[in-house]
Amino acid sequence: MRHALCTISYRHQLTSFGELVRLASRLGLDGIELWGVHAGQLYEQERRQTEEGLRRLLGAGAEISMISDYIDLSPGADRDAARDRCLRQLERARWFGAGRIRCFAGHRASRDLSDGEREAIVEQAVALGRLCLEAGVQLLLETHPGTLLDRLDVTARAMEQAEQACPGAVGLNLDVLHLWETGTSPLVGWQRLRRWTGSLHLKNIDRLEHVSVFAPAQVYDASGSREGMRGLGEGAIDYRPLLTELSGQPIFGSIEWFGADPTDRLARDLVWLREQERVALAVGID
Repeated sequence: MRHALCTISYRHQLTSFGELVRLASRLGLDGIELWGVHAGQLYEQERRQTEEGLRRLLGAGAEISMISDYIDLSPGADRDAARDRCLRQLERARWFGAGRIRCFAGHRASRDLSDGEREAIVEQAVALGRLCLEAGVQLLLETHPGTLLDRLDVTARAMEQAEQACPGAVGLNLDVLHLWETGTSPLVGWQRLRRWTGSLHLKNIDRLEHVSVFAPAQVYDASGSREGMRGLGEGAIDYRPLLTELSGQPIFGSIEWFGADPTDRLARDLVWLREQERVALAVGID
């Protein structure tokens, strides 16, 4: 698996793109996943400085792995506005050399959507996915509560519908924790959804009762609760079977940390991830 940091981890800190590029190089990361807010800022207002950082990043053999944005696919949303936003992000993705754009499948849980509304979300995702496909960029929908893709069965059904409409137009950003909280183990989720998965988000929690700490209202609030957040090898989710399965595969796994001191946590999680990969490789050789 290829490793990336998420710039959303630095959403409440004054950390420049150049500093993050140097950090990625020092830690031997394969990529940087740009939060859409950061991508817009760097592209629109700091382009000259960002160009130098990009040259250093690419020179170190790394890349911008994905732009994580919030294109509105909700039923009834303004489709022209969604298309315009998608085109803007495609322009940025091409400039950054990012091969993926992430968005969410609406803003309501699957159980609260009618069949027609579910179909409308998939239809809009496919329409935008076609635009991305033509530009050589992959549109990924994230598995996340409060969206259409909040459970394994619903996610698989939606992806099958999208694939039937336009093969390759829409993929998945598999957020392991958010499927785990619905009762799906990381390995089972991967095995069922791997054919569509273009990227993964990796994070952990001390116990199920604390998963609400990842609600948007919490993570975007500088003073919000961070109770229960844990390192990848320290929480309730056992990532080891999944990491064994992913060993040697070129897919990106982005470490998503919303707590304090992201650089320290990133470094420690990378040490743990690489140790698991060494173990998996040794077992495979034996």
